[in-house]
Amino acid sequence: MTKVEEFEELRPLLFSIAYRILGSVAEAEDAVQETWLRFDASTTRPVSVKSFLSATVTRIAIDVLRSARVRREKYVGPWLPEPLLHDPYQDPARAAELADSVSMAALLLLERLSPLERSVFVLREVFAFGFDEVASAVGRSEAACRQLLVRARRHMEAGRPRFEAGRQERQALAERFFEALSQGDVDGLQRLLSADVQLVGDGGGKAPQLAKVLVGAESVARLLAGVHPLMARIDITFEPHEVNGQPGAVFRDRDGRILHALALDVLDGQIQTIRSVINPDKLGHLGPVADAWAVDREVKRTRRQTR
Repeated sequence: MTKVEEFEELRPLLFSIAYRILGSVAEAEDAVQETWLRFDASTTRPVSVKSFLSATVTRIAIDVLRSARVRREKYVGPWLPEPLLHDPYQDPARAAELADSVSMAALLLLERLSPLERSVFVLREVFAFGFDEVASAVGRSEAACRQLLVRARRHMEAGRPRFEAGRQERQALAERFFEALSQGDVDGLQRLLSADVQLVGDGGGKAPQLAKVLVGAESVARLLAGVHPLMARIDITFEPHEVNGQPGAVFRDRDGRILHALALDVLDGQIQTIRSVINPDKLGHLGPVADAWAVDREVKRTRRQTR
């Protein structure tokens, strides 16, 4: 194969590694592009192209993550990963690990790790690279990488939910949730939510967002049931869709532009967390983005008219 063909064959893997390290579609795509430039400029052929490219994209992602963390400390409101509708890398032998590792809950847990811990965990636990390859990628000894993995596992396991629903159960619960949402059914929504459910919105100061994380089944159900019928009146629609490997939906304005993406965490038969990304900077890779401020004004105007 030519260099281009070898690279394109591995592009899905490289993106998936970078996205899990960075939590950003745009930054992951940039890291993959930079990896290609370095590969194309290289005059020597690596023994393993896969190992070489995976190590290169990992090092680039680590450098990007270190600078990104400074920006995230100044972020307005809760920070959520950029929503991913399709993971380009598929491996039937590791389907469960891949799906779990791309969820928003898992990516937020990864945020607690140092860049090196995060990279070691992603390469070893998610993609099953050998410790020799992991060590080469992060520039540490195999022994040091084993210690980094131990610490990373400890942090991840401490934060993981104790009970996890199967795919069919999650999907069935999500269908009931979106049906109740469409009908503005407060009681129906409340029955599907855990008592301490959280509604988290990420507007980044660039779109309307909750003043704080909303907690509690009654509060969350009443807010959702009150707002959605108003949005439907102004032709806001939604399409159920997996978001980061979990049940969710993409909301659009009357012109089909992306308003926000919503993901559900289903645990022990109930919805535990609802995460909504409305920051326009995080939605551009999904298509044309709606003017969320204009939608918000129209919703408020509709509410006044219906009183």
